[in-house]
Amino acid sequence: MSTKLLSYKKGDGKLLLNQLKYFVAVVENNSFTEAASRLYVSQSAVSQQIQVLEETLGVVLLTRQHRRFQLTPAGNHFYQRSKMILAQVDEMTKETITIGTNEEVELKIGYLRVYGGQELHEAITQFSEIYPEITLSVINGTHEELYHEIINDRVDIILSDQRRAFSDECVNFELVKSPMYVEISKRHPLSETNILTLKMLENTPCILIAANEQKAVEEEYYKNTLGFSGHFIFAENLEAGRLLVAANQGFLPIESVGTLAPVTSRVKRLPLYRTEQPIIRNYCAFWMKRTANYYIEEFALILQKLLQKDATL
Repeated sequence: MSTKLLSYKKGDGKLLLNQLKYFVAVVENNSFTEAASRLYVSQSAVSQQIQVLEETLGVVLLTRQHRRFQLTPAGNHFYQRSKMILAQVDEMTKETITIGTNEEVELKIGYLRVYGGQELHEAITQFSEIYPEITLSVINGTHEELYHEIINDRVDIILSDQRRAFSDECVNFELVKSPMYVEISKRHPLSETNILTLKMLENTPCILIAANEQKAVEEEYYKNTLGFSGHFIFAENLEAGRLLVAANQGFLPIESVGTLAPVTSRVKRLPLYRTEQPIIRNYCAFWMKRTANYYIEEFALILQKLLQKDATL
């Protein structure tokens, strides 16, 4: 007992919260690399802090073999207690912020108007159960509309596809990569196929969801970036776009983030290919670094877990 106590003092006896957070992240992700990615730090920073942690405690927490590791009994105990401590700190932080500001805290979320998945609703439900003191407000829009909302601080976090190079002014939090789908009427001859390609659809109108002032921007992106051709028609919202599909007026590209609701009996949803490969989109949560806070990060993590869970099913 005395030897361990002296060893602990030799390391100054200081366990930083970041060291606990790094250790828990390594264990839960089963990877130093993945833990570093989730924590937005370098792998070397994580490895260094774990090493300092073990030196401070004077015990081995992880036994390493090549790229794998195993928890020692001491490591397992430390992991379990660290999770409890971090949870308590998080709870204390929430309560302190709420008491200190003495005002209602609001989280404003923006999402793509063409998004029809269920995980966003589940994330909002889970977040509200964990943080009932936070008021949530939700808006939708096109990619460009959401971009202007976030840079002008009118929303706290947006959920969108990646269309620009990542900005250094934002936290660019990758949620999931997902294939692209289109919805088409079963009366259309192309609905009899198993997949659709851009070439096959070039003579069928493409239905885009956009307000009047955003039509030109959306059409330019689908033409010049994604490679769509032919005629474009527009709808104000997802429901209006699906009514046009039901009337066999064209096909509707769908943001297939997560689990989509079933289509009606008169509509078919098919994967979209460029040629022989499916079109894959990168979906992210974005928020400004200058307005980043604990609640934004928590919401993004909840949504990411839900999306990545469903992506592996």
